[in-house]
Amino acid sequence: MSIIQSDILILGSGVAGLSTAIKLAKALPNKKIIVATKNNKEESNTKYAQGGIAAVWDQEDSFESHIQDTLRAGDYLNDIEVVKMVVENAPIRLKELIDWGAEFDFNTQNEYDLGKEGGHSANRILHHKDITGYEIQMTLIKQVENLSNIEFLSHHFAIELITEHHFTDKTIELGQNDIHCFGAYILNEKTSEIDTYLAHKVVLATGGSGQAYATTTNPVIATGDGVGMAFRAKAIIEDMQYIQFHPTALYEPGKSPAFLISEAVRGFGAYLRNKNGERFMLKTDDRGELASRDIVSRAINMEINTSGAECVYLDCTHLEYEAFYKHFPNIVEKCKSIGIDVKKDFIPVLPAMHYMCGGITVNKKGQTSIHNLYANGEVAKTGLHGANRLASNSLLEALVFGHEIAENIIADEAVFQATFPPIPEWNSEGTIAPKEQILISHNRKSVQNIMNDLVGIVRSNERLERAIDHLNYIYSDTEKMFKHVTISPQICELRNINAVAYLIVKQSMQAKENKGAFYSLDLL
Repeated sequence: MSIIQSDILILGSGVAGLSTAIKLAKALPNKKIIVATKNNKEESNTKYAQGGIAAVWDQEDSFESHIQDTLRAGDYLNDIEVVKMVVENAPIRLKELIDWGAEFDFNTQNEYDLGKEGGHSANRILHHKDITGYEIQMTLIKQVENLSNIEFLSHHFAIELITEHHFTDKTIELGQNDIHCFGAYILNEKTSEIDTYLAHKVVLATGGSGQAYATTTNPVIATGDGVGMAFRAKAIIEDMQYIQFHPTALYEPGKSPAFLISEAVRGFGAYLRNKNGERFMLKTDDRGELASRDIVSRAINMEINTSGAECVYLDCTHLEYEAFYKHFPNIVEKCKSIGIDVKKDFIPVLPAMHYMCGGITVNKKGQTSIHNLYANGEVAKTGLHGANRLASNSLLEALVFGHEIAENIIADEAVFQATFPPIPEWNSEGTIAPKEQILISHNRKSVQNIMNDLVGIVRSNERLERAIDHLNYIYSDTEKMFKHVTISPQICELRNINAVAYLIVKQSMQAKENKGAFYSLDLL
C-alpha cells in the first residue's frame, strides 16, 4: 500500500470531472491533478447522453424563457439564483466546448440545428446526432490527454473519503461544519492494493445511481458511489426523493440497462399511443408529448396500470424518414436489430429510472458541507433542477459548475501550502476472500427489485415502510460482509447502492407534498 499526494483529486471521468480538471490544469500548470475512475476513461454516464445540451443560442429565444422552462419543470422548487447563473452562462460554456473541438449538427442553412425537447418552449438543444454525450466525452478526453499535469487513473475505485473520523476520536455528526476532506482511499483494481490518496482539494464527479433500480437507462457503473461515500462522511444530502424516470426507454423485458429512446424523438414529432393505438397525452397536459418528464412518466404509468398492458408505444411512422434517420441513426439501428422498422412499426416503450435530481448539497461554487470537498454533476444537488430536471440541462449544469469549482479552487491557492495530518493506511487485517460472490449479487438484485416494485413513479406510505424494512436487513447483512471480506468493487458498489436506496426511501417518507418527480398516493 502506498501514500500518493496530489494537489487536486477528481473522482469521476464524465463531463463533470473532466471539464473541471481541464479548467484547473490550464490555470494551474504547476499543480498535480489526479483524475481517478473505476472503469476506463471513456466510460461514464456522459457517454450515454443522447439528446444534447440546452442553451439560448437563437435570437428568437431568451434567457427568461429558458429560466421559466427550468422552473416549471422543477415545479418551482429550484434555486432561482442558480437557475439564472446556469442559463446565463450556458452560451459561454458551450462556445468554450466548441472551441475545444466539440462538433454539433448544422441544418441546411448552415446554422446549428437546434432541437426541441419536453418542457422547452423553444428550439435550443445543440446535439450531435443521437450521441451528443459521446461526442462531448471524446472531446474532453482529447483535451485531458494534452495536459501534462493531469494524471489519469483508470480502474481505480474510490472506497471512502478521508475525513477526521479516520484519525481522531472525534464524534462526527451529519452536517457538522468542521469536517475536512483530505483525500480518499482508492482500490487499484489491477493490483488489488488499497492506496491512500491525499489531496488539498477533492472533487466528487461520480455520476448517478440508476443501478439502485432494476429498470434503468443508466450504465452498470452508475451505482451512486459519490453519494454513498459522502453519506458515510456525514455530508448533507438532500432531495433524494426526486428520482426522474425517463418516459421512453425501449421495452425489452429483462434487459438492463434499458436502451434510451431520446426525449428529442418526441421533440421531433413522435406521438405516444396506448395499446389501442390512441394518443393519450393530450388528456393529461396541453403540451401533449412535450410535457415535462415527470408528467409524461406518470401518464404512461397510469395508462399501463389502467389497461393492463406491459408498455405503451412511440409512433414515428408519420415522420419524414430520411430526416429522422439522419438525426437518430443509433435509435433506428437499435430498433432494427430487434425487428422494429420505425417507418411502419410503433416502438414499445415504458419509463425507467433515469436521473437523480437530488444529491450532495452544494453552494453556487460547488462546495459541499465538508471543507475542501466539492461535488459536480448528477452526484450534486445544486438547486438547478428543483423537483424534476428539464431535459438537456444536465450536461450544461456540469459545464457551468465545473467552471465555478475551478474558479473557487484557483482563488484559494494558499490551501496548497497546508500540511496533511498523519493519515493511517487502510486496514485490511483479518479479511478473507468471499467464499461465494452470489451473496453479494443476491443482495444487489434484492435492493434493485425492492426499489423497482415499491419506490417507483408512484409511491405510498405502506410501500415505503415495506421497502425500509427490507433495506434495513440487507444493509445489516452487507455491512457484516464488508467487515470480513477482502474489498472488491462489487461489495463497495453494493454498499453505495444500499446508501442511495435508503436515502431515497427515507426522504420520500419525510416528504410533505407531491412535487415534480415525487408522487405519493397518501398526499393526494
